[in-house]
Amino acid sequence: MRRFLSFIFVSLLSSCFIQSTTASADYHEQLVLRPLPLSALLASFNFRSNTTLSAFEAHNFRFFPRSLGQILQHAGTRELHLRFSLGRWDAESWGARPWDGAREGGTGVELWAWLEAETDDEADHKWLTLTNALSGLFCASLNFIDGTRTTRPVMSFQPEGDHPNSTVTNMHLLYGVLPHEVVCTENLTPFLKLLPCKGKAGIASLLDGHKLFDASWQSMAIDVRPVCPADGGECVLEIEQTIDMVLDIERSKRPRGNPIPRPLPGHELHCNSSKPYHAGDTCFPVDSIAHQDWSLSQLFGKTIKGTCPLTDPNTPPVCLQVPDSRAVSISEGAVEKKNGDRVSRCFDIPPEADFELALPRPEAPTSPPAQGESEDGIQLLIEEEVLVKPETPLLYAERSFTGHGQERGGVQTILRNPSPDTAVEFIYMESLPWFMRIYLHTMAARVEGQASHDNPSLIHEVYYRPAVDRARGTQLEVRMRVPPASTVFLTYDFEKSILRYTEYPPDANRGFDVAAAVITILAPGSGSESSESDGAGAGAGAGAGAGAGAGAGGGQQRRFAAAAYSLRTTSLLCSLPTPDFSMPYNVIIFTSTAIALCFGGMFNILVRRFVAADEGPKVGLGPALTKLGARLRPAFERLVRRKGRRGVDGVGGEKDL
Repeated sequence: MRRFLSFIFVSLLSSCFIQSTTASADYHEQLVLRPLPLSALLASFNFRSNTTLSAFEAHNFRFFPRSLGQILQHAGTRELHLRFSLGRWDAESWGARPWDGAREGGTGVELWAWLEAETDDEADHKWLTLTNALSGLFCASLNFIDGTRTTRPVMSFQPEGDHPNSTVTNMHLLYGVLPHEVVCTENLTPFLKLLPCKGKAGIASLLDGHKLFDASWQSMAIDVRPVCPADGGECVLEIEQTIDMVLDIERSKRPRGNPIPRPLPGHELHCNSSKPYHAGDTCFPVDSIAHQDWSLSQLFGKTIKGTCPLTDPNTPPVCLQVPDSRAVSISEGAVEKKNGDRVSRCFDIPPEADFELALPRPEAPTSPPAQGESEDGIQLLIEEEVLVKPETPLLYAERSFTGHGQERGGVQTILRNPSPDTAVEFIYMESLPWFMRIYLHTMAARVEGQASHDNPSLIHEVYYRPAVDRARGTQLEVRMRVPPASTVFLTYDFEKSILRYTEYPPDANRGFDVAAAVITILAPGSGSESSESDGAGAGAGAGAGAGAGAGAGGGQQRRFAAAAYSLRTTSLLCSLPTPDFSMPYNVIIFTSTAIALCFGGMFNILVRRFVAADEGPKVGLGPALTKLGARLRPAFERLVRRKGRRGVDGVGGEKDL
């Protein structure tokens, strides 16, 4: 009997060990901290979990969130990408975007997905089901993504997952955007509920709405895609949740109860001595290394509460990207591991202990520069010892409106290639509202400094899908190329439509938000297929692509190699002709007054009878009192009679006694 019980005990222990090992391989989380110039800090939270496709189809949810999985199954979604973004990424100061822009979205909410359907109408029906379900799950206005805000990209997006050839032919790509959506704590709470530890342990315990939405830039991303291993094993469905934020260190360190900014004392300032006006009482602060001392409790208001019990122990939960020369203070029990690149280090955290990380203040040089050594060189050396130099992005992009007036306008996009010897080929996509009618013949691209106003060699291909009033927005995709060390201006004109007064929002004078443009930079050597698109194509063709995609509303989706880099421009604010909303109320008031006067006079003439004053009934207080007395007199007489009868009955009774 004891042997049998011991066997059962050992079997349970082995099954628990195997189960925990499998669990740890199916989920991992990691936080990467990278100080940036201008007193900023990039914090990237990454959570990844997966489940086998067989378990997903059998409705066996373990690490994959059930609430989201049931929505994907009901809507026939094969791949999903959802973005909540707020703020602007300062590429000039902060360098390249995190994750090469793959986890970034434009201002507001972005959603694109591949749906399996036989026809476009079926895909539209499933898209409506998906947006309504996600709207309730994430407490967002995704249900407002209707036909006017939905497009079918042809060249811009490519599937990130591994899809079998049998389903690729029936996959439809749909893309929707809400640039006016305000991202807030209501969207963060459902995001955390999808995690296995629900934000109670691990790096997710740092996430707080007050800190996240006080950041200079933040983006929340959810990506669901099938992944098949290279060795031919069983495919899994992977969900990756990412939160990227850029914190202003100086503002984040202010106490919540007293957030008033206060200047640093003079002895704590780092001054740029290369300025000609530098003196003992004059200081020009060095922004790049200022306020680079911080701790997790100062920035997030709390420490990390151990590790999530379900996470992979082989993945370090926290990593810091600073030069090896900088000292870092960590909690007792944590283990520091420096990487071979000499600019990053990771930390292993005890499972149940709080983890604190502090970066001390960098030391300022006290000795003057040596002979022959410039102040700028000393300053650059200081910055390299304090910060990891940000990577230069492949492309800089700016977009703005041109022109004036309420009838017509224009859009100008400035694209700058910082590389001195490599050209950049990319796809520029805009999803515009239907009331912005593009004049396609006015679209032109020119290189700064050249006399020609249009350079046809810059634009290789154009896909244009015109808008339908109140039914479909404008879709514009341009595949173009920017030469090395050049700045290209892409411009076009448009006409503004006049809306019905019921179609204006309550804050009509503010304007209408125009979604950010999506720029997908192609990897070197990639190109489109030889198949023609039904859109307005022009220019030189490129090399062979990777295969055919799904049908996309009038044109077949083009396949390119994996995107090397992605970025979004800022959103725009379009001012439309605004009517005088007080005029309907003025008309209503004037009409009601006229009708009241006419109807009242006619009613008096038809119903009322006019007589002389002596013939009419007497009016005043006397007649009213007379009528009141006549009505009260009978009641008073009845009361007197009743009292008399009671008195007579009482006297007769006494005589009988």
